[in-house]
Amino acid sequence: MATCSGITRSGERCKGVAIDGSGLCYSHSPDHADARRRSARKGGKRGGRGRPVVEISDIKHRLEELAEDVLEGKVDRGNAAVAGQLLNYALRAVSVGLKAREAEEIEGRLEELEVAMEKQKGRAAHG
Repeated sequence: MATCSGITRSGERCKGVAIDGSGLCYSHSPDHADARRRSARKGGKRGGRGRPVVEISDIKHRLEELAEDVLEGKVDRGNAAVAGQLLNYALRAVSVGLKAREAEEIEGRLEELEVAMEKQKGRAAHG
């Protein structure tokens, strides 16, 4: 397996695996520049992977506060049960959204791999 001949931003030689017989990895290959730009643009629009973690943390914190308030008698148990159900719905929505986003990312990566494989088959047939 050949290593990439590209140079990293730090000036060191890239340690990635060369693809397509070009001597460059996916990150350095000019053939994949458009796909990398599309992925970067999608990532920026989605707000990164940190947002769901923050949302989950916030919901968890609210559930802990709600439980504490019930135990201290500050909140009626019936009202707390309904609030807890609603917070669990929000938690589930974040979870489903995260899974959908991951599926979209995997689909995009799979499409890129399929294109790369087709290019490689084309080169092999002509070479």
